[in-house]
Amino acid sequence: MILVMLGTHERPFYRMAKEIENLMHEGKIKEKVIIQLGFTDYFVKGAECFRFIERIKIEKYIKNCDVLITHGGLASIMEGIKAGKPVVAVPRRKMFNEHSDDHQLQIVEETKKRGSVIPVYDIENLYDAIKKAKKLKIKKRRYMPTKMLRLVDKRLEEWSKT
Repeated sequence: MILVMLGTHERPFYRMAKEIENLMHEGKIKEKVIIQLGFTDYFVKGAECFRFIERIKIEKYIKNCDVLITHGGLASIMEGIKAGKPVVAVPRRKMFNEHSDDHQLQIVEETKKRGSVIPVYDIENLYDAIKKAKKLKIKKRRYMPTKMLRLVDKRLEEWSKT
């Protein structure tokens, strides 16, 4: 099973939703696909789509998925890493009006340096990243964030309280 998390930011993430649908339609993705859409109002044909998923259920999906494909949000990436899942991260980009800035690009870059994610900067490379992720043998591990990730995490926590 592939779990796709588009995040909960109020801007939609059409670029990734449509590419997942294209890969399913082309027969490149054959397994079950579960998608957390958030505010993306594009329901992918052939996938099991949810706007929002309660915490317990998303943790179960992460535990049971073979590959986690996620936006570049730190929390989603960390959940996959902690569960020992191959994580494919597609950062939401300001230039596509998917976010207000490019902080997800920075998060994905930093986690890539640590070997924790397979980054996708051009959506046309998503299928290659999925193939690579399926070949990975990853052990569940405790995640030790770098100083930059700790600072980003702290700032995101502060923002969520406002």
